[in-house]
Amino acid sequence: MALSDPQPNSPPDLPPGLPPDPEPKPRKPPAHPPPGTRDAVAGRLAPRRTRFGRLARAVTSPYYRYRHAKFFHSLRVGLAMLVSILATTGIDIPHGIWSSVTLLVVIGGLQHHGNIRKKAAERAAGTLLGAALGLALILQQNLFDSLTLTYVLMSVLAAICAWFAIGSAGYVALLTAITMCIVAGHGDNMIDTGLWRTLNVLVGIVIALAFSFALPLHATYSWRYLLADNLRECARIYTRMMTGVPIGADEQVAVFIRMGKRLVQLRSLMPSVAKEIDLPIAKLDQIQGLHRSMLSALEMLSTGTLAHAELRDAFAQQCGEEANAVRMTLLGAARALRFAGTTHFRMPDAAASFEAMTPENKTSPDLQGPLWLAQRFAEQVERMRSLLAATEANWNIEGGAREAAAR
Repeated sequence: MALSDPQPNSPPDLPPGLPPDPEPKPRKPPAHPPPGTRDAVAGRLAPRRTRFGRLARAVTSPYYRYRHAKFFHSLRVGLAMLVSILATTGIDIPHGIWSSVTLLVVIGGLQHHGNIRKKAAERAAGTLLGAALGLALILQQNLFDSLTLTYVLMSVLAAICAWFAIGSAGYVALLTAITMCIVAGHGDNMIDTGLWRTLNVLVGIVIALAFSFALPLHATYSWRYLLADNLRECARIYTRMMTGVPIGADEQVAVFIRMGKRLVQLRSLMPSVAKEIDLPIAKLDQIQGLHRSMLSALEMLSTGTLAHAELRDAFAQQCGEEANAVRMTLLGAARALRFAGTTHFRMPDAAASFEAMTPENKTSPDLQGPLWLAQRFAEQVERMRSLLAATEANWNIEGGAREAAAR
């Protein structure tokens, strides 16, 4: 006779005459969990910041300042203007308006720290030279009392400044001519007026330079974040192509327009970045040129043979770990630029994997072109990784600050 399985909740056999035990009542969960026990997910969440903590985070976070650069720039210029007014007009320094004018010339349209330092130095050189010429014109007017001679001399000096204004020292030459006119007027200013105006211009330069160190907007951060955005976008487009996911024509155009705009912005930031991190601009040019080549290779891949569905699917079937290695390298480089200090990313086998996909492996003739481009793109990604890793000590400002604090 077969034995039946025991019921999981069947009561044990009881002696005759004894009533069975009452069924246990289900226990109610406690109204409040005991102290020290929290939900596993909630336990991993960071505590909410206070209002002061959020404000401190906004002020100290480079990424936050990058995202709200216009606000911080306008706040800095407004505070600098207030200080300029109080430092001159507030204590009744004659011709104090020229301090505010100089302040706006130096930092009004320049938000990056490297640019401000460069322009302030050029402004100081042009101001000193222009003030000296202006005072010399006032002296000769007082000696010879000839407005005709003064006008001729001013015109000659302006022509000389214009000659040098078209060149590497253009800003200094232009400011020399402007300051000469501010100090001397048309030769009818008094010597004390010229001296006061020279002093106010120098005060404006000092205030502008001081405020350039308050909540600095480093061009290096903008360069890093823009490049990281483009590398992340490259990884997304590349992954879709390597896995056979179609990309709409409108979406494709929009993506490459966005990346092209960032590429142009990166080019304009390079002089300031080179001054901020003491990196030769030739190195930045090398990274920029390589990045431009990567975008070109991606665009050729997406608009060429892989634009056809049947060839795209056939190509995706031949891409495996090598495509994932390229993708992970792009994302690793983007993360390193975004957060800094995470540049230990490598792609040792990606290019070799693509090299293995050659016509000898019975690759279709229609896919030989995309395969060649994919090989070149993998090589470019690896070169980009190597360049970023080699220059990390320069663009990793956070790491440099930590090392300086440790010393």
